[in-house]
Amino acid sequence: MEPTIKDVMTTRVISVTRDASFRTMAAALHEYRISAFPVLDDEGKVIGVVSEADMLAKQALESEPKGMPGMIAGLLRRKEHENLLAVFDRSDEDIRREILDQVIRRDLRTDPATFSALVKDGIVTLEGVAETIEFGDDLKQRVRHVQGVVAVRDRLSYPRPAEPSDGGFDVIARFPVD
Repeated sequence: MEPTIKDVMTTRVISVTRDASFRTMAAALHEYRISAFPVLDDEGKVIGVVSEADMLAKQALESEPKGMPGMIAGLLRRKEHENLLAVFDRSDEDIRREILDQVIRRDLRTDPATFSALVKDGIVTLEGVAETIEFGDDLKQRVRHVQGVVAVRDRLSYPRPAEPSDGGFDVIARFPVD
């Protein structure tokens, strides 16, 4: 006798709502060892399905260097799927601690009290005063590469350069006469 759907389906359905975060969905896939789940509206009606492949493709496209489409095919191997999705199992506190202790203190050699890193569902909001625009860009780039970070919100401010009060020169120089 040929197997039917009821022979292979699960009776315990894991679902998410339409406002579930990427991190929440990745964690559910990993925790329940499933490859897809239905998406429900506010009334509990199925409005779609999100699969592991959908999420991997989105993540791969966002991190793929330009001109390297072959990387997507490489990401579609099962073992690599589990390594890729497992990074979203980190707690927000673990991510915050790594940003402050390793990225800011160790890598950038800056006092972490200068900045605040708020983490919610893997989304990092950086606040504080960056010494320069280049420093702020470097900080954001390093934070984006911390495992478990889904996105970085830039709320950094930068000091304004001092402007001369009269609009003239702030140095008087004397030159020898020929």
